[in-house]
Amino acid sequence: MAAIAYMAIVALVYFSQRSLLYPGAGATPAAEHAAWGEAVQVKTPDGEMLQGLYSQGDSDKPCVLLFFGNGDRVDNYAFLAQALAAHRIGLLAISYRGYPGSTGSPSEQGLLTDGIAAFDWLSAHDGSEIVVLGRSLGTGVAVNTAANRPAVGVILVSPYLSVLSVAQARFPYLPAEILLKDPFRSDLNIGKVRQPKLFLHGRLDDSIPLSSGQALYEIAPEPKRMVIYDGVGHNDIFSGSLVADVIRFVEALKGNGPRSRHEREPVPGGTRSDGEDHRDGSASKP
Repeated sequence: MAAIAYMAIVALVYFSQRSLLYPGAGATPAAEHAAWGEAVQVKTPDGEMLQGLYSQGDSDKPCVLLFFGNGDRVDNYAFLAQALAAHRIGLLAISYRGYPGSTGSPSEQGLLTDGIAAFDWLSAHDGSEIVVLGRSLGTGVAVNTAANRPAVGVILVSPYLSVLSVAQARFPYLPAEILLKDPFRSDLNIGKVRQPKLFLHGRLDDSIPLSSGQALYEIAPEPKRMVIYDGVGHNDIFSGSLVADVIRFVEALKGNGPRSRHEREPVPGGTRSDGEDHRDGSASKP
């Protein structure tokens, strides 16, 4: 009986895993008139149409390309768009395939394709250099995009070594390496990301443990910097302190140009990999 019950659990996890990994996917339409940006559409090479919100900044400052977490949506980021706009920094956030306003169904390959398509759209429609910012699940999309496109900087908020490693730690009784369809192996891609990198993680994160983010940070090439926010978890990480760190990083990249001496320059506004910053996470939320 125990073996039958175990096999039933394995089967349930296997067939329901994408609904668990992509809880934000669904037919709910995106807001028609979002407060923070212009509604845009991005067509992917495989024919999907992605809904996005876009706020243009100054052409002499990098524009931020945002890839959000698995349960999120683009119109939740008015606070970030407004903070960036105050410094004349642009923002594009896309809704992944299958997420509100976008066609298709989510998968790892699909989201990675969406990331590249969003970068190419922004490159064609905005004269600015591009900084990719990924949050949670979106850090895998950001890492892959930066590994394949000339972003000038990379910001990873609550990153993981891989979704596979997180699943193995959370469900040690399941053969995750066999069951998982979408492993998001950032550990295999991060070595290709030579641009300046800013890692941001909450010490109390119980969704993606700090140890997973630190493991990715340790194998990432220079230049890089990590900031750990004390007293902060997974869902409350976007504090005023984090947004300020993002803005400082983006502004310091101004004029660096893609692929410009990334391997020799320290991370703008920060330390090299031998220094971690620890911040009080009690700052007011935006």
